[in-house]
This record gives sequence, structure tokens and C-alpha cells, in this order.
Amino acid sequence: MRAYIRLLKFLKPYLSTISVAVICMFFSAGFSGISLGIVAPLVDKIFSHREIVITRSLPPFLNHFLFKINALSPSELLSAVILLLPLLFVLKGIFVFTQTFLMSSVGQRVIRDIRNEVYRKFQTLSLDFFDQARTGELVSQITYDVGMIQNSIAEGLKEFLYQFFQILLFLSIVFFIHWRLATFSLFLLPLIVLPVVKIGKRLRKISISSQEKMGRINSLLYETIAGVRIVKAFSMEEYETERFAQENDRFYRLTLKGMKRTILLSPLNEFVGALSATFILFVGGREVLRGTMSAGVFTLFLGALLSLIKPFKKISNIYGLTQQALGAAKRIFKILDTQPQIKEKENALILPSFSKEIAFENVYFRYHKREVLKGINLHIPKGEVVALVGHSGVGKTTLVNLIPRFYDPSQGRITIDGYDVRDLHLKSLRAQIGIVTQETILFNDTVRANIAYGKREASLEEIICAAKAANAHQFIINLPEQYDTIIGEQGITLSGGERQRLAIARVFLKNAPILILDEATSQLDAKSERLIQEAIERLMHGKTVFVIAHRLSTIKHADKIVVLDKGRIVDIGKHNQLLSRDSLYRKLYEMQFSSE
Repeated sequence: MRAYIRLLKFLKPYLSTISVAVICMFFSAGFSGISLGIVAPLVDKIFSHREIVITRSLPPFLNHFLFKINALSPSELLSAVILLLPLLFVLKGIFVFTQTFLMSSVGQRVIRDIRNEVYRKFQTLSLDFFDQARTGELVSQITYDVGMIQNSIAEGLKEFLYQFFQILLFLSIVFFIHWRLATFSLFLLPLIVLPVVKIGKRLRKISISSQEKMGRINSLLYETIAGVRIVKAFSMEEYETERFAQENDRFYRLTLKGMKRTILLSPLNEFVGALSATFILFVGGREVLRGTMSAGVFTLFLGALLSLIKPFKKISNIYGLTQQALGAAKRIFKILDTQPQIKEKENALILPSFSKEIAFENVYFRYHKREVLKGINLHIPKGEVVALVGHSGVGKTTLVNLIPRFYDPSQGRITIDGYDVRDLHLKSLRAQIGIVTQETILFNDTVRANIAYGKREASLEEIICAAKAANAHQFIINLPEQYDTIIGEQGITLSGGERQRLAIARVFLKNAPILILDEATSQLDAKSERLIQEAIERLMHGKTVFVIAHRLSTIKHADKIVVLDKGRIVDIGKHNQLLSRDSLYRKLYEMQFSSE
């Protein structure tokens, strides 16, 4: 219930629209009651030529109204009914259309707002969250889970309010005509409510499992579509098809369970309604035979009572939908309630232009109980080129990721010009850091937009200048639309070297004083590597640079080479100094040289 109330808070901005829709519901329900009320004069006065009889005492205005109807001849009353009926249905149709449109629009706006809220939350969460999450499941939460909520908000709330008015109207009619019979009918209500509640609880559990299964399906889809070349290269098409079929079948079976329980609610309610109607037909029919109630009034009573079945049936279906939506809502609220590990302080400082040094002071970093960095002490003056080397997994990338504060150290601190990075405004910190990684991230957009990412106001001249500096201009002008060419998802239409040069051009345009190069030239052919190395040398000019290089030959001219082993700094020096002594660097260099 708490989750549903929290869900309804998203309706707050649209209360005025909902109020208009509720008024329309009230009137459309009223017109339904008037349409049903015509049954009594039709049966009694027009077809049976008898007066309308209600044994209970009526208010004066209703007595007068009943007297007027009984005073009319059957032909006069028939003419009035014929004129009134089309008007009633036209008015009812207008109100039904208005309420449906308004509530549907509110539902769509709420879904839009929830999706925006979830996506906004994704953008605020730290990298450690994404390290643990599966991309497909995150996509599933913002698409499938939010879609499940749509059924509850857009359809469920609208139907619940409308059917609630219908129930009030028809209950008013039956209690007005024969309160004893109406009271007896209410005793049957628990027979309808109890199975609805019990089945609804089961539906919520099934829904949560279904959403988790859909997350796995989306994750599998994302992995296999993104890695389609590997799938085909290893002839794993049949294996992946079978794996997908198994996950899809599990989802299908859970969905079928939910459908069975949802469908079961309807015949259960109808059966209880039929039992109730049978008893009432017996009692009411005897009163008509005795003349204490006219046939038309009893038909109206029975019609109103049977009309209650539909709204109760609808509400039971809505309850099932709501339980499924609550399962999705819980998963979404779990995301919204996740707190980012990396938070700005309330009075975060704006980092002035970098001018002195970057320092690591006794830095430790732990990742899920595994200590990655241990007691790192390092001072890098402005303008120095620092290379980080060591075996794979010793913490080189982790160390540079602490500078832009993608993660926070477990102990110790990192300072820039004496400012602890944890005290700084994140945007002002990251504005002074450019990053080029081995894994080139590009977007399904134009070349121009990819280079200008992070500096969207850049002119075409600035973008071209950055592309030339990155040795990218020549291949760009040979593209079909040059700088306006769409490069596809992850730059699929470009070669690896071309993608990397676009990434370097992007950093050129940013022109940050601190530069991080993480394996930026690995896994490239000789020509591409030469072009990229030239671009990187230009990019490094006048900057403070951290280099993680696969090929040690590319870092010979670094001002400082930092050797890491098992999370600790084991040696620091220049290339020739480290080679001159029996160091880990020398062993790594000789091992690589001999393998080449």
C-alpha cells in the first residue's frame, strides 16, 4: 500500500486535470443512472398501461415527479422517452470521451515523468552501481517496468474512479427501492472481495518474478546483439538461440500463471453475482405478484443490482493489474532510493584553473572486500608526464579513476593544488580532466556531435581544428556527409583507429589541463597506431598527463614511470634509470621486448 501511495504522488502536478476528469466521471455515471431509470416507466406505464408503484415514502419533489409521469398517457410518455434517450447518450458520450482522454493524458505524463526520474537517477549514480548492474536489466526497468505501471496509473486509476461512481449510483438506486434486499446483497460482498485479495497477493509475487525474467531477457539480447560478431565467429548461433528460448519460455510460463489468476477473478465474481440475483428474483418476484411493487420498479431494482456486477468485476481486474504494477514499482523505487557513493558536499568548492600539482597521500582503495590499492603516495607537478606500468590487475586504471572521482579512496586523499577532490564541485573537477581510453565510447549521432560532446556550443571551425589535431579530418571529409555523417551505434561504420581518433578529437576540443590516457593505442594496426601516437603527442603538449600504456616502448620519454605491483608502488624513475637496475620494470620490458 505504501508503494502505491508513493506512486500516486507522481499525480500531484496534475490534480487540476484529474479534478475535471472526476467531474466528468460523476456526470457520465449520472447519465448511466438516468438511462437505467427509464426502465420503470417503459415497463409499467408504456408497455403494461399500469401506474408506477413504489411502496416506500418518497420526498415531496419525487412524489410530485412520479405523479406527473403517472398522469401522462402511454403515447405521450413514449414520445418523451424517444426524444430523451438519444440526448442522454450523446451527453454521456461527451463526458466519457473527456474523462477517458484527460485520465489517459495524465497517465502518459506520469509515465513520462517516472521514466525521466529513473533516467535522471541513473545519471547521478556512481560507477560502482553500474559495475554491479547488468545493462539489459537497467534498460528493462526503464521500459518494461515503467510500462507495467502505466496499466495501473493510466487505466487502473481511471477505471477505479469511474467504476466507484457507478457503484455508488447503482447502490443508491437499489437501497432507495428496497433497502432490505439491498442490505442482503451486501452480505455477499466478502465472497467477492476475499478471492480478489488472495489472488492479488499471488499476482504481485508473480509480477516481480516476471519483471526479473524480462530483465534477464533484455540483458541477454543486449549482450548477444552487441557481441554478434563473436557469436558468429565461434558458430554459437544455435547455443544462443536455445539460451534465449529457455529464458523466454520461463517468462512465458510466469506470464501464463498471472493470466490464469487474473482471468479466474471474473467468473468467480459472476458466479457470486448470479447466486445473489437468483435469490433477489425470488423475493422481489413475490412482491410484484402481491402488488406491493410494480414490475417496472422491480425490473429497475434488478437491473441496478445486476449493473453492480460489471463495476465490481472491473475493480477486481484493476486490483490484479495494480498488484502487478506494485511489483514493478518496488523495483523502480529501489533504483530511486539508491544513494550514490560519490556525493558532492553541500558547499562544494569550485576548482580554480589547475596550476601546481596533483598529490596522492597514503591512498588505499577497496573494491568489494578486495584491496586494490595500498598506501599510494605520489606527487605530480603541473606539466609532468607520468606513466603507470605493472602486470594486469595491479590497479593502474583504478588509480587514475580516483582523480576525476569516479570512485573515492577507502583511506587517504587525493588533492589538486591542495584541494581534496572530495571537497570539490564534480563538474568543475571533471571539466579540467580529459580522458582517452582503450574502449572508445561513441554515440549513434553525427561525427560533429560526437567530437563536440561535452562542448555542444563549439563552432564547426573549432571542431575541424580539433579533428585535424587528432589526425581525423582527412578520413572525415571522405565520409558521405563529412562532419554530418551518422556513424552508427558505437561508431560501427568506422574502423577502430578512426573511432579512437574521434575520441582524441573530442578531448582536444575539451582542452583540459589534466589528461588521462588509458591504453589509448593498444589493439591497433601499425598505421593507425602511428597516426594516433602523433595525435596523442600533440594532445599531451603542455598538459599534466597520466599514461597507462600496453607497449612500454611508447613511454620511454615520460618524466616519471611509476611501477605498481600488488596494489603498491614498488619503483619510480625514468626509463633509463629503471632499466639500469634489477627492477620489475626491467623484467617487464625485457619480457615484452623478447616477445616482440
